[in-house]
Amino acid sequence: MDLATATLREALAAKNRNRTQEHLEDTRRAQERIGKLLEKLHDQNLIYQTVMFRHFVGAWVAPKEQTHEGVIIYLHGGGYCCGNLDYAKGFASVLADKYKIRVFCAAYRLAPEYPYPAALDDAMTVYDYIRRFGYQPKEIVFVGESAGGGLINALCLKLRDLKQPLPAGIISISPWTDLTMSGDSFTGKAEDDVALTQGQVQYYADIYTQGADAADPYISPLFGDVTGFPPSLIFVGSDEILLDDSVRFCEKLNAAGVPCELSVGDGLWHVYPLYGVKESKPVYDRIHEFLREILNDKI
Repeated sequence: MDLATATLREALAAKNRNRTQEHLEDTRRAQERIGKLLEKLHDQNLIYQTVMFRHFVGAWVAPKEQTHEGVIIYLHGGGYCCGNLDYAKGFASVLADKYKIRVFCAAYRLAPEYPYPAALDDAMTVYDYIRRFGYQPKEIVFVGESAGGGLINALCLKLRDLKQPLPAGIISISPWTDLTMSGDSFTGKAEDDVALTQGQVQYYADIYTQGADAADPYISPLFGDVTGFPPSLIFVGSDEILLDDSVRFCEKLNAAGVPCELSVGDGLWHVYPLYGVKESKPVYDRIHEFLREILNDKI
């Protein structure tokens, strides 16, 4: 492990050890600061346009020098409870600048103010908007991390069940696909995880579901029928309590005949590629190759 990565890992571990009761507003503000920082690192190469919907707000993040006609729909993480438009625009800016592709991100409604199915409904609205904007499904790629990774797969389930055309591919980073927390890693990796605690994840699940069945496939896509899904990439850290959410979901996709490639970062943590550590370079290189493959375009 790179020294800078190891130092960051220790800092995250120290913060995690000192974590007490979860305060949503503090976490929301922290995510907003991260998003603004990422945006600032890339905004000189990008153009932003805000789009207002009835229940939420979204934004186009477009490179000044676009190389092709594809589009990424990016849905952010945050346990379905955190993450505003500033946070969403942060990683959207990374994607748009790095791959010279247009990205649409959305600040979907959050729990506890808006529990399930608000986030999924808003994700459906985004997909409808992108289709009406003129993009064909074969030109659309879903990207999401953590809860956003679960949400893009839940969205794909919903679209498939409604017999709507599916996107060209899905890229998930540490996707939260099982809100019942039934994976062995939820307890087996509890001592190794430097980014998440069991209590924190359970808290997020409780306020998102608010009485709904956490095993509902539209909440936990791990329990859905993934037949007909598009090709997928999944990236996850080996030291996550949510490791099995990725491992089992990839196994489920492969068992259904869906091409899915799983990459496990040794000694790394939840959504580690978003931290820009040295070990994230192969992740971004593989994403680049994947986009070329599924969009049939040189980017």
